[in-house]
Amino acid sequence: MKIIVIGAGLLGLCSAHYLAGRGAQVTVVDRRAGPGLETSFANAGMVTPSQAEPWNEPGIMGKLTHWLGREDAPVLVRPAALGSLMWWGMRFLRNSTAARFHANAVANVRLAAYSLACLRELRRSEALDYGQICSGTVKIYRDPAAMEEGMALARMLAAEGVEPGILDPSGVVALEPALADVADGLAGAIHFPGDESGDAFRFCRALAESLQRRGVEFRMGAEVLGFTLHGDRAIALRTRTGPAQADAFVVCAGCLSPRLGAGLGAKLPIQPVKGYSITVPMAGGIRPGLPVVDDAMHIALTPMDGRLRVAGTAEFAGFDTRLRPERIQNLIAATARIYPRHAPHPGADVCAWAGLRPYTCDGVPIIGRTRVDNVFLNTGHGHLGWTLAAGSGKLLSQLMTGATPELSALPYRPSRF
Repeated sequence: MKIIVIGAGLLGLCSAHYLAGRGAQVTVVDRRAGPGLETSFANAGMVTPSQAEPWNEPGIMGKLTHWLGREDAPVLVRPAALGSLMWWGMRFLRNSTAARFHANAVANVRLAAYSLACLRELRRSEALDYGQICSGTVKIYRDPAAMEEGMALARMLAAEGVEPGILDPSGVVALEPALADVADGLAGAIHFPGDESGDAFRFCRALAESLQRRGVEFRMGAEVLGFTLHGDRAIALRTRTGPAQADAFVVCAGCLSPRLGAGLGAKLPIQPVKGYSITVPMAGGIRPGLPVVDDAMHIALTPMDGRLRVAGTAEFAGFDTRLRPERIQNLIAATARIYPRHAPHPGADVCAWAGLRPYTCDGVPIIGRTRVDNVFLNTGHGHLGWTLAAGSGKLLSQLMTGATPELSALPYRPSRF
């Protein structure tokens, strides 16, 4: 069976890997010049079943109202994006009830745990090196009430196999000595030893090279325009470099997936959510050894090949990927508050980036067949793309080739919308 995968990011490459492993002849098509150059390029680098809950937690409406107009807000809605958010936003808020939030969080954490197991096996079988750190992540809290809420969520995740370790301030320093400078201001932390991290872009490049050695074809610099349909099937993909025919197609196009879905009669509830990151050199002395998430600031700091990747914030701004200085400054200030010894000084080499996360209205990815019989979706993974990529790719390959899925695909089906 000949299959075309649209998208050479984490989701597209993992889909190609597992489809090729099941005997398919795979071609990956992407508009960029190489793999991993969109949302996968400079994300937080964390593979975290511990962070699998959707953003639309109960009470999110009050938080969004409180954050309106604040450039330092973890979630910021730009006025220009309000029009496109109406239909999606109502569904987003509808999924913020306690019952729906819990169901969606469980769906994500089950896929995340499955995906982490898949990633470990993929890494072993393909001998991939992407600077992986396998000692977990730690989430720090400054407010005792917030830590109580975090512990309640951790107990829910523990029921799904994500084991937490509760730490007091001295335990935090014992685990991550680089936090000693700020330990007096901490209420405590939660350590999730099963989490991992690594450079997602390095992973994409390494996996693409492995796929090419195995015969997977890559058509880069080919912007996808849509499908040519005949009856209830797609017979070709239309690109600016010409048509491409296949027996089946997979849409892993991130925030561009709704445009392709519209041509198939599917209205996909996916919005682009801009996230920022900075990558800075680490100073001498005690260097961070594992990723840290600051609960209050919604910021993640990940050691990465002698550098520190600082990522966070969610900005609804449509497809605007411009780097706003005030948002970058927020990340610099956050670094100073968490790791004062490693904060970039004026004039330091700060590599800033912004990318668009494809976020569904319920915070759960879309995996499965569309109304067009031979077109499938693997998209909408939001802030969990790196965490869910391997498992989503394997699950999709099982659905497409008639194998019995190792994980129920029901929570991720496109028809739920």
